Amino acid sequence: MKVLVVGNGGREHALAWKLLQSKQIEQVVCAPGNGGTAGLKGCQNLPLAVDDFEGISQFALHEGISLVLVGPEVPLAKGITDYLNSKGLKVFGPTRAGAQIEASKAWAKALMQEAGIPTARAAVFTEATAAKFYVKAQGAPIVVKADGLAAGKGVIVAETVEQAQAAIDAMFGGEFGSAGKFVVIEEYLTGEEVSVLALTDGLTIRPLQPAQDHKRIGEGDTGENTGGMGAYAPAPIATKEVMARIQKEVLEKAIAALKAKGIDYRGVLYAGLMMTPKGDFKVLEFNCRFGDPETQVVLPLLETPLEDLILACVEQRLAQMPPIAWKQGAAVTVVAASGGYPGAYEKGKVITGIEQAEALGTTVFHAGTLNQEQLLTDGGRVLNVTAVGENFDQALAQAYAGIQCIHFEGMYYRRDIGHRVR
Repeated sequence: MKVLVVGNGGREHALAWKLLQSKQIEQVVCAPGNGGTAGLKGCQNLPLAVDDFEGISQFALHEGISLVLVGPEVPLAKGITDYLNSKGLKVFGPTRAGAQIEASKAWAKALMQEAGIPTARAAVFTEATAAKFYVKAQGAPIVVKADGLAAGKGVIVAETVEQAQAAIDAMFGGEFGSAGKFVVIEEYLTGEEVSVLALTDGLTIRPLQPAQDHKRIGEGDTGENTGGMGAYAPAPIATKEVMARIQKEVLEKAIAALKAKGIDYRGVLYAGLMMTPKGDFKVLEFNCRFGDPETQVVLPLLETPLEDLILACVEQRLAQMPPIAWKQGAAVTVVAASGGYPGAYEKGKVITGIEQAEALGTTVFHAGTLNQEQLLTDGGRVLNVTAVGENFDQALAQAYAGIQCIHFEGMYYRRDIGHRVR
């Protein structure tokens, strides 16, 4: 099989790396890929933008690509699956209609309410005055969300009414572009977050190992939201009993609700949940693709060949697959970010020490790198240093030993990833 992976982040590097572990996979092509996928044996980069649907389609048809696996949410929301399917290509990832579950928080919230999926109380606004009035009536802390896609940064957890009102002004003022045309204001929930990535063929849905991401830039889960500063799996808070409830009360209800709307959803349905101290949960958000950096800890633990699961979803035969097999142990990833991220940061810094980190047994997934004779930084999140161990202590010790080998100017990483399981 030849597989085309669309995207250029750490998630796509991890997907390519996992696929290439299989004897069934002859080649992986990443469009556009990054400095890590460029150096992966059996992988080549294709310099095409993720929304160049025509270019991707022509290449896939010309090169006999068996399967296209879409990493990021933006091409899914723009309809890459619909376009490639119309050309006769097999695509893993929902159609444009299905991708609304991430592309519009208001649409997703309405779907959850219709389906009876437990979620935070919320209201949707189209202008600032009414939104501010609502916030004043509700009080703080409160959560303000840009409705559309904002690269994981369109969520403000406001500690005060003034902070919430400033966030409302920023969103309606265009800080997140068209993502802020609508604003969703939600009740603030306390507890621990857990990410459940599930694979579905539109009829059957199966969860992967639960993971926990660390969204805030600062240690102790403080500061601004980012795309994710590190993750671990399996998250102990999502026990077998909890996962059975999530399957029934969230995943199966969501697929049934999508089907009722005439949406044939094949791909990943990712539920971001808040677990309360009492063991209950509410859905914070749905995403329409593999999580990043959760994928970088879930895939190293996966024993079932990834392409078998993905093809079963695309060909709508997931129910016939045996249970998903997992390795014992725990996986951790720590993100090395550019100085200044998630705000303004510089690119083009020379990266050293990856070989030394990998010599210690870690796997380094590239998130924002460029290979131009030497390896350079090319994004806010630059590298994911990943380790698998018999337990969390072992995995964490190895990941942190690995990241200490790596250097680039301005490099920043959180030193407390996995603090809840230590």
